Amino acid sequence: MTEDKKMEECMKEDKDLSAGAAEAAAESEPAAEAEAAETSSEESGEATGPDAEGSDAEAGIETGSEADADAKDESSDDKYVRLLAEFQNYKRRTAKEKTDIRTYANEKIAGDLLPVMDNFERALATNAGDDPEAYAKGMAMIFDQLKTALNNVGVKEVEALGEDFDPTRHNAVMHSESEEYEEGKVCMVLQKGYELNGKIIRAAMVAVAK
Repeated sequence: MTEDKKMEECMKEDKDLSAGAAEAAAESEPAAEAEAAETSSEESGEATGPDAEGSDAEAGIETGSEADADAKDESSDDKYVRLLAEFQNYKRRTAKEKTDIRTYANEKIAGDLLPVMDNFERALATNAGDDPEAYAKGMAMIFDQLKTALNNVGVKEVEALGEDFDPTRHNAVMHSESEEYEEGKVCMVLQKGYELNGKIIRAAMVAVAK
């Protein structure tokens, strides 16, 4: 084989290799571009896709929930402060009412007794020697007026004479022989007892028959 033919064959082989390389490069270039586009799409999807939108939405929901929770806490605190203030006002008002009740509880009985005091003063200013009988009658009227005033506020005399001895109502200080009363009966009242609306405020001091 001559040198010219060898040169032609070598050049032909080089052209074939160059053409094959170009074809391979052409085939691989679209694949690379497709792969690059897919990669870019995936990255873009991670940043702006549904997941990213969901994350933003979740962040917005959490922020709104925290704001609502803070608002509720503030509302609860305000309600607690108002209730505490109302309770303090109620305690002060109740304490004042109790004080007023204790201070003015005897206002009615004091008002009923003032006319009795007026009549006693008039009686003391009168000379009993001028008309002893009229004076005694006037004093009896004042005494009845006093009993009426006490009855009006619930103060009544404890029944004792002739009653069965009752240690809750009578204070026995002695035993006495009695033909008029049976044994165990109150035969003598040494000091009257009184009750206020059914409650004994002073037991009657009595003698019991034996």
